[in-house]
Amino acid sequence: MIKTVGNWIAGGVVVLCVLAGVRAAGAEEKPPEVAAIADVIAIDGGEAHTIALKKDGTVWTCGARLLGDGTTGEHPTFVQLKPLGNVAAISSGKAHGVALKSDGSVWTWGFNANGELGNGTKGNPSTPVQVKDLVDVTAISGGSAFTLALKKDGTVWAWGYNATGQLGDGTNDSTTVAVQVKDFSDATAIAAGGSHSLAIKKDGSVWAWGLNVKGELGDGGNEKRLIPVKVKELGEITAIAAGENRSLALKKDGTVWAWGICELEDGSAENRSTPAQVKGLKDVAAIAVGQAHFLALVKDGSVWAWGSNKVGELGDGTKDARPAPVQVKDLKDVSAIGAGDSHSLTLKKDGAVFAWGWNSQGQLGDGTMENRWTAVQAK
Repeated sequence: MIKTVGNWIAGGVVVLCVLAGVRAAGAEEKPPEVAAIADVIAIDGGEAHTIALKKDGTVWTCGARLLGDGTTGEHPTFVQLKPLGNVAAISSGKAHGVALKSDGSVWTWGFNANGELGNGTKGNPSTPVQVKDLVDVTAISGGSAFTLALKKDGTVWAWGYNATGQLGDGTNDSTTVAVQVKDFSDATAIAAGGSHSLAIKKDGSVWAWGLNVKGELGDGGNEKRLIPVKVKELGEITAIAAGENRSLALKKDGTVWAWGICELEDGSAENRSTPAQVKGLKDVAAIAVGQAHFLALVKDGSVWAWGSNKVGELGDGTKDARPAPVQVKDLKDVSAIGAGDSHSLTLKKDGAVFAWGWNSQGQLGDGTMENRWTAVQAK
């Protein structure tokens, strides 16, 4: 705003006396510079938002929907999610966030129409709420409209939407509080997808439950499962990831295996009801799945992507779908990866965040709402 010490007319001309240090009328005002977000140790994305965990145990968010900071709407740079602290892990659902505290409690925020926040209600709180009657949790995973938690005793618990059996409790009943996955123990890792769930057991086998219309459960069929079934011909698994009708697994030998919807050369897709090796990848350290795209972090710090690429989610500078992995352009020294529905996230060794893909609601955190075809640094 222009400040004046007086206006008067002299010779028919309006004269403005402007205080020193304030811009002249009509001059362009530059927005204040926003520093890049730093000291991040974990990153994950939803449909139109991103969640970051800093090494001091604080959680930061950007993008749209209910950010959990007491506001709604769009925010194209990261804001701190208060009063949440002492957080050890984060995960993102489609439109909700999940945080695991160092004391083993779980906290959630965002949309809650299906009970995905697990606090016994279906209201949308403006700040994080604690999941009811759940303790000793060691891992969390947010799905489309449901949430999974792994306890230190190896049991898996779930809450939220359950129309296709994704909660694994033997029913199709949705719930606003955590229920135990039926007849399942010795779990070491979990992953929630669009409408299905995955878990690794201590023996390296993978189990799945929920929707199976595209073969995403990997049991050789297409029938939904209300309790866990073993994924066929797959062992020695160290990591899993799930998307919309898509599943991915990382073996201890560094190879990657996929089932469910798999993209083809012509941009179409085929359904695979048992796992198949993803060609062209080796020495993989981590994996992630978006709604329709896949990411792999290689031990040399490079990132590779394949699948849908309509809004640049593969980061190769094109809109072309890729049936086989391609390297993300101009990106190195990456230590962690994450995927939103149609955007991709990376964490570099120095704690900086780089992102690309769909950005119509600021989920890339770069201060804009423009889609990005190659990686840009978040603020």
